[in-house]
Amino acid sequence: MKEDNKVVSKGNQKDERIKKISFFRSLLSRPEFGALSGAILVFIFFGFIAGKSGMFSALGIVNFLEVSAQLGIIAVAACLLMIGGEFDLSVGSMIGFAGICIAIPVTIWGWPVWLAIVFAFSVAVCVGYVNGVLVITTKLPSFVVTLAMLFILRGLAISLTRLITGRTQIYIDRTVVEADPLAWLFGGKVLVGFFQWLADQGIIAARQDGIPLADGIPMSILWWIVLVVISTVLLVRTKFGNWIFAVGGFQKGAYNVGVPVNRVKIILFIFTACSATLFAIIQVLSSASADTLRGSLKEFEAIIASVIGGTLLTGGYGSTIGSAFGALIFGTVQLGIFYTGIDTDWFKVFLGVMVLIAVIFNNFLRRKATGEK
Repeated sequence: MKEDNKVVSKGNQKDERIKKISFFRSLLSRPEFGALSGAILVFIFFGFIAGKSGMFSALGIVNFLEVSAQLGIIAVAACLLMIGGEFDLSVGSMIGFAGICIAIPVTIWGWPVWLAIVFAFSVAVCVGYVNGVLVITTKLPSFVVTLAMLFILRGLAISLTRLITGRTQIYIDRTVVEADPLAWLFGGKVLVGFFQWLADQGIIAARQDGIPLADGIPMSILWWIVLVVISTVLLVRTKFGNWIFAVGGFQKGAYNVGVPVNRVKIILFIFTACSATLFAIIQVLSSASADTLRGSLKEFEAIIASVIGGTLLTGGYGSTIGSAFGALIFGTVQLGIFYTGIDTDWFKVFLGVMVLIAVIFNNFLRRKATGEK
């Protein structure tokens, strides 16, 4: 009889091991769940507070999506790097430095815009490679290495621009930008005809001359979507994605099972620098200007968006979809405060509180899903 009970007990244990996880618990275990919930709450909040202010008109939606997209581009790369267990604090300075790598060759040396773009990306690859190699060879925390690079790049941007042009801002002839074959890919808009049709039908607002206030979707939004899709597939469907999680989760174990840890880290640092350069190109071509101070504090905003999106500061856990929702929350709040008429000086206070709540909430969800105490 006792033996039968043992068999039954063993059978029950087996059933416990193979029982299916509930949909709700599976949902809670997703890193982006907290950010999705937060985004819904933010939209509901501003829907009540600023619903009649024009925030959710075609122009308002395009505006906050564009702000979200530009941050989202660097947040995707920051998220991947954080999952891999590292940080890059030089992202903001890379934005300013990449901007002058485009503006100076075009305005001073007469380069075509497309060649200056290629040059800027080449510089970004070198900077990312140097960051990665320094972190690997010195064994110093990436926080320290990239903090040093932050000052180096910002100092180079300011000193070189003043040395060559005598000022810290450079303006590019807009006709030169518009004539370049690559400029539209970064600073143009899509669905222009469709938005014009919507205006003709009276569906969206237009000026007196019939031109819609929202005249298309900026390319920055498309770049954001493409990067999120590609990075998500990379993380969840490829061997390289498994390597990223392994490196950030348990680096020594990753070494032991043959994961090329050094190569993974260098690639992630290069991608981060290139994403900052993409951000810079979009801004330079959209405004036809470059400023050595652009990108200030963007490295922290990218980390904030990733943390709001459920990425752990300790590495090994996160989601680029979550970072996209984090960037969307950031952009919506930033523009939403403007539409509500609230003093924008309170934006950073609100953002800090939101980050703290997001970290606590995401940590709670993770513990709930994994059964930790």
